[in-house]
Amino acid sequence: MTVGDLSSVLKPVAEANGLPNEFYTSDEIYAAEREALWFSTWAGICMADEVPEPGDARPIDFLGVPLFVLRGKDGVLRVFQNICRHRGMILVTEPRKIEGAIRCPYHSWCYNHKGGLVATPHVGGPGQNSHPDIKREELGLIEVRSHVWLGVVYINLSGDAPKFEDLHDELIERWKEFDVPLHHGGSDSTFILDCKTNWKLAIENYCESYHLPWVHPGLNSYSRLEDHYNIEVEGKFSGQGTEVYRQIEGDNGEVFPDFENLSEKWDSGGEYITVTPNVMLGVQRDHVFAIILEPRGPRMTREHIHILYSSPETSEDLRKKNAELWKGVFIEDIGVVEGMQAARGAPGFDGGRFSPAMDGPTHIFHRWVASRMRSFAYAAE
Repeated sequence: MTVGDLSSVLKPVAEANGLPNEFYTSDEIYAAEREALWFSTWAGICMADEVPEPGDARPIDFLGVPLFVLRGKDGVLRVFQNICRHRGMILVTEPRKIEGAIRCPYHSWCYNHKGGLVATPHVGGPGQNSHPDIKREELGLIEVRSHVWLGVVYINLSGDAPKFEDLHDELIERWKEFDVPLHHGGSDSTFILDCKTNWKLAIENYCESYHLPWVHPGLNSYSRLEDHYNIEVEGKFSGQGTEVYRQIEGDNGEVFPDFENLSEKWDSGGEYITVTPNVMLGVQRDHVFAIILEPRGPRMTREHIHILYSSPETSEDLRKKNAELWKGVFIEDIGVVEGMQAARGAPGFDGGRFSPAMDGPTHIFHRWVASRMRSFAYAAE
């Protein structure tokens, strides 16, 4: 695969151009991103709270790779390739409770909740449930390396990335005060937004606060552009923070309970970063949100938004009000990311330039994409 000359993207922010048009429109580059940007690192696939109880299972299409997440009888969350080791049949087709074995609907091979193959009916002929050449201990489900942090389930499909704790040690330390039991707000605290845009544009927009006065005038009225600061950690994560976070209140002045033992910084501050490639996180004194991006081709992205709290005891009305507030903010972004996607059809567009003062976090993300894609292209030659 040829990715072209990306040297201008890798320049310092004051001199750099953005990624070329084909990184937002090309089926070939979109396919190459699977190995270069997604499979070789830790990507988010769902929330741990989507499989809360033992036996809960959920299928996931991870860029064409069929997976399923299962909370085992032992309470441990595991991710498996969603294929039977016999003839490759899909095992889990919809979210459901698996009380007993995981049974293949094709030939009824069965697996336990740790992925072990436990039954092979008639494999040796009618009435013969074993065969010397079918070694069950070698034919368990293929488990995918996984990790849960701030409620998000991450996977490393290639299996060879650094440990999540090592790769993201700086962010884990930065947000250690929020690394506590989190409580999903439930059905009124999750929603999905579909955007006719490349997934990278959703991240680029999220990383920076430069657009606040024009795209989010309501938010900017109390958390102004000048109250924000950039967060830039080369090759790992980037985003923005605010020194003015305003707690949402109910009609009677009720607020969500704060996380315990927070430092003074969080009394009026919040931070919003992207864990590359696809998880956009926000932390505030009284709630956390996660946006998991699901690419659906080079020109379509689905955003899965979840809001979590410090306590399971929260007001339903206040949760709904908070979800509607954030939904409104995120909907305001759809027009601009779709507008940028439409512009990528202009053959003369050179990727654009960056404001050295305001676009540093977005430039960090462009450099991450360009360096990994270039390395992948060289390795493939």
